[in-house]
Amino acid sequence: MAKGYWVSVYPAISDPETLIAYNKLARPAVQAGGGRVLARDGRVVAHEAGITQRVVLIEFDSFEQAVAAYESEAYQDALVALPDGFQRDFRIIEGID
Repeated sequence: MAKGYWVSVYPAISDPETLIAYNKLARPAVQAGGGRVLARDGRVVAHEAGITQRVVLIEFDSFEQAVAAYESEAYQDALVALPDGFQRDFRIIEGID
């Protein structure tokens, strides 16, 4: 079965402190959904229209599990905690078997 991944790219973060409430809720929601953080805030080399700001990669055992974790009540509560006007490019993708 192909794994599932959350890929989040944050185009700009003017005040990282505004993410504290989201992070406090998101971390346990992701773990409860079976997610494992593979990369977060590490070094980035961007090409073409790439963005070097915060990039987060989370792995799940399946694509379905990744979608279910996003749709979970716990993660939806975390999303409410994102600051107003906050932008990110978030995708759920299926890995290659």
